[in-house]
Amino acid sequence: MKLLIAFLTVCLGVLQYKLWFGDDSRSELKAVEKNVALQLSTNAALSERNEALEVEVLDLKNGLEAVEERARSELGMIEEGETFYLIVPNR
Repeated sequence: MKLLIAFLTVCLGVLQYKLWFGDDSRSELKAVEKNVALQLSTNAALSERNEALEVEVLDLKNGLEAVEERARSELGMIEEGETFYLIVPNR
């Protein structure tokens, strides 16, 4: 009977060691859960960015207003018949 109790105690000790310190242990599980949460938040941010870009692409494909706005703001272009005024602040 003492031999059985000793054997079961050793088995319990080995299993506890594997649970806390071995491969696929609790600490590895926590690290993987943390990485998954980080990846999910990154994916959510990238999905939002992709949706915004998709809306912008559709706007550029379908409407000339967006193209005109881009040309004016990024390239400094003006239409025929318009006069361009540049206001320079005093320093």
